[in-house]
Amino acid sequence: MTDQIIVTPYDPAWPARFRVESQLIHIALADLAPAIEHIGSTSVPGLAAKPVIDMLVGVRSLTEFERHYERLCIYGYEYIPEYERVLPDRRFFKRVVRGVRTHHVHVVEVNGLYWKRYLKFRDSLRADSWLAARYAELKRRLAARFRFERDAYTNGKTGFVEAVLAMPRRESGRRAELRPHFAFAA
Repeated sequence: MTDQIIVTPYDPAWPARFRVESQLIHIALADLAPAIEHIGSTSVPGLAAKPVIDMLVGVRSLTEFERHYERLCIYGYEYIPEYERVLPDRRFFKRVVRGVRTHHVHVVEVNGLYWKRYLKFRDSLRADSWLAARYAELKRRLAARFRFERDAYTNGKTGFVEAVLAMPRRESGRRAELRPHFAFAA
């Protein structure tokens, strides 16, 4: 599998791809009554992204989920336990079709820290086109520099993500008055 990082213009089919896949995950994990959200850049209208659909699956308990994780494997997801060294409260799965990543599943405890962080970041980008444009610019620069280095690409976004998460939550409809200062090192 070639794991080349390519950032593409927004595709209006991404929300539909999320909806179809989230229905399969609801079926696979029906006993757990998961909450499923579309996250990542493909969830932000107009935002350039790697064409990989990221899904946040919220469950009451990771321990309970671990008794059922093989159900995702039946649908072609591969569990990546190595990522738990960095994020111990998240279970990560990827789906690869004909050598190309198509979906990521991030399983966390619903309303836990990671649930709130993922949704705050997504919602911040959805609410502020200036912020989304800066993020797209950073991702394009990182993809050009780290085309085959997924970890370096991901790590290059960390400062931006943390700065956005540190911003106070905006009231709906209000224009951002303070914007973080970003230095693009890529």
